[in-house]
Amino acid sequence: MRVEAIVEVRMTEDRGKVLKALENVFTPMRIEERQSDMGTILVATCEGHKCLEKLRSAIWRQGIQDAARSVISRGIVGEDTVVFSVNKQAAYVGVVSFVTEAGESPLGPITFTVKTNDVRQFIDWLAPRTYRGRVYYEAPPPD
Repeated sequence: MRVEAIVEVRMTEDRGKVLKALENVFTPMRIEERQSDMGTILVATCEGHKCLEKLRSAIWRQGIQDAARSVISRGIVGEDTVVFSVNKQAAYVGVVSFVTEAGESPLGPITFTVKTNDVRQFIDWLAPRTYRGRVYYEAPPPD
């Protein structure tokens, strides 16, 4: 599994705070900076499921597995790719809030692109189905 997280650091934002927001939900192996008209874009990448453990833990801690599953499932863009976004400001305080529409995150979202051999197993691992508030089936970590 390969994960890429992209987040924009606008000129009015503190780079350190944006980096903290990213690192509250993601553990990157490498971060690249690219310049854009609006500021800087941070592109963080990693291999394997361990880099998404913080995101998974936050989803479980907040008890939003079903909502997360619904949003992430709508982000399937191919046999091996899922794209979803979380609110940068919420991530800064360690909370996961999914962004489903443009403009929903005024300072821009953190956008994740996950490439995996088994999209369904990835979703079952990150945000499993629940029944009456309890996890129905917990999948093993994806490739």
